[in-house]
Amino acid sequence: MSAPAAGRLVLVPNGLDLGTDIEVDLADVLPEAVLQQAARLTHWVVENAKTARAFLKRVDRHVPLAQPLQALDIRELPRLRKGSATPTMPDVLPLLAPALAGHDVGLLSEAGLPAVADPGSALVDAAHGAGIEVVPLSGPSSLMLALAASGLNGQSFAFVGYLPVEATARAARLKELESISRRQHQTQIAIETPYRNAALFAALVDHLGPSTRLCVASGITLPGGRCRTRTIADWRADRAVLADKVPAVFLWLAG
Repeated sequence: MSAPAAGRLVLVPNGLDLGTDIEVDLADVLPEAVLQQAARLTHWVVENAKTARAFLKRVDRHVPLAQPLQALDIRELPRLRKGSATPTMPDVLPLLAPALAGHDVGLLSEAGLPAVADPGSALVDAAHGAGIEVVPLSGPSSLMLALAASGLNGQSFAFVGYLPVEATARAARLKELESISRRQHQTQIAIETPYRNAALFAALVDHLGPSTRLCVASGITLPGGRCRTRTIADWRADRAVLADKVPAVFLWLAG
C-alpha cells in the first residue's frame, strides 16, 4: 500500500488585537475564505494553545468548525532555546507528523501573519525540507500596513525586530540604524512589547537626528488606531503619549 499524499502547511493569519482590551470582529480583518479554511482544519501548530482556542471560537461565530473545539489537535511550538531567535529543526519536525500522514496543518501566530517576526518560520523551513507544500493565506501584517501608511520609502526597507532594552546599547543601535538609513535611503522598522512602547518612543526621539522622519503606527486595524509621521524635531516639540496595551510599529527614515 502506498503512503498517503502529504498534507499542506497552511499559514493562517490572525487579527492584530492580541493583549488589548478590544476584540475586533475577525470578519472585519480576515477574508471569508480564510475563515472557511480555518474552520475546516483539524490539526494546528500554534504559539499558545489557550489563545489559539480563543481564536477558533471567534472563527466559529462566522463559520462552524469542522470538529468540536475540544476534539481538535492543537500543538504548541517549542519554547525558544537560550540565545536562539527561532526553534531548531529537530524541535519542530515532529509537529509536521499529521501533514506527513496526509492531513492539512494550520500554523497560527498570536497576531498577524505566521512566520513574520514570529517563531513559526522554523516550522515553515522544516516543511520545505520535508517536501510539504506551504500555503500562505491573506491577512493583516502590522509591519506592511504601517509601512504603507507611513509615507516613508516603501522600495527599500528593513525590519530590525526588537532593539536592545539596555539604554546605552539601544542608543548605539539606533545611531547605527540611522546611519544605514541615511546611506541607503532605507526605511527602518522596529517593534516592541507594548508595555515598553513609551520607552522605545522616548529613545527614538532622544537619539535620532532632528531631520529624520519617524512614523508611529499604533493600534492598526483597531478602533482608534493611528499612524502619524513627523520629523524628530516636530516630535520633540510635541511628544505623544502611547498606550501601554496597544501594539505599535515604529518606522524611521534619515533625512
